[in-house]
Amino acid sequence: MTAEERKLYVKIQATEQMKKLITDYYIEAKTAEGTDRPVCWITSGGPVEFLIAMDVIPVYPENHGAMCGASRMSVELAEVAEKMGFSRDLCSYARGDIGSAVTKGGPIGGLPKPDFLLACNNICGTVFKWYQELARYFDVPMFLMDTPFIHKVKTEHATEYVRQQCLELVGFLEERTGKEFSSDRFAEVALLSVEAVDLWKQVLITAEHRPSPFTCFDAFIHMAPIVTLRGTQQVVDYYKLLVQEMRQRVEDGVSAVPEEKYRLIWDNIPIWYEMRNLGNLFASNKACLVADTYTTAWAVDIRIDEPLTSMADAYTKVYLNISIDLMIEQLLDLMQRYDADGLVMHSNRSCKPYSLGQYDLAREVTEKTGKPALIIEADMTDSRVYSEAQVRERVEAFIESLG
Repeated sequence: MTAEERKLYVKIQATEQMKKLITDYYIEAKTAEGTDRPVCWITSGGPVEFLIAMDVIPVYPENHGAMCGASRMSVELAEVAEKMGFSRDLCSYARGDIGSAVTKGGPIGGLPKPDFLLACNNICGTVFKWYQELARYFDVPMFLMDTPFIHKVKTEHATEYVRQQCLELVGFLEERTGKEFSSDRFAEVALLSVEAVDLWKQVLITAEHRPSPFTCFDAFIHMAPIVTLRGTQQVVDYYKLLVQEMRQRVEDGVSAVPEEKYRLIWDNIPIWYEMRNLGNLFASNKACLVADTYTTAWAVDIRIDEPLTSMADAYTKVYLNISIDLMIEQLLDLMQRYDADGLVMHSNRSCKPYSLGQYDLAREVTEKTGKPALIIEADMTDSRVYSEAQVRERVEAFIESLG
């Protein structure tokens, strides 16, 4: 990106507010260790609303892994886990998290010790074994929420199966916190969660405009509150601010990528340590990544009239818990809605459920839309498997082929 192009880029003003929100959240979590306020480590696809309703502080090792990746600290933490006997073929979030737990390493000096753990396997099977290891290391109990995989159609039986586990989770939390579950409080949290999710959807929808007011690289940053603090008033207030700013950018014709020419969809988790360079690479070639399959995973539908059943349904239908056939449908929808010229797929060494089948997905999308797909190989936080020169060459050749 040239100096002139940088001047044309308008920084998202809400970013500072988001940073403060997340900083305050981590300060609260870190200072809660050793107090009467319980801390629960939870997977990114877990039903955080139950924790919020019970005044439990949720902490996300995956989010922390992303922070370590963006700070280029993941490799040293992963190497600690590898020396303990964990294979390099394991998820780099898991290796980095285990390394951080042992050394208290990372950009914030490690995460606060958990009082208990909540793993939901709707994103992958690795989380179950990962959290089992954490449970042994910290000597704390773990609750596993099991979500049936959706091959074609989600059955009512599957929803009821998960709903019953939600009730079991309530009992688990009551036992661990010594507090009684309040249906009224849960309804308040559910309502705030619904409102926050709706606002997040509105943020993402503004990228349908040409030119787009933001890129998926911006979305990767601004998704943090919807993941960590869904169900709180602070998150609702923040996304109201972000929606307002994005709509103003649309009205003013502000483009995230100067002279936007190509519109692309991103598939898979970000390459956290390379976000800035990749963003500049695409922007310098007038290509805007307008949407992705990752941040849309938290744009779930929850009905406030039946929050428990609705949440069981929503958490079962997340993107990584569905078949390739259903993934194709969602990708085709994104391609059409955002008027995309092509698809960029991150073949992520760490995330097998997300990366398995990408060549089939790419072929199907190209056959059905006539739009090309590019697959680049990397890892979300382990930079040892990334070749900047190779990726740059492939990206530039791909964009050139778009004409």
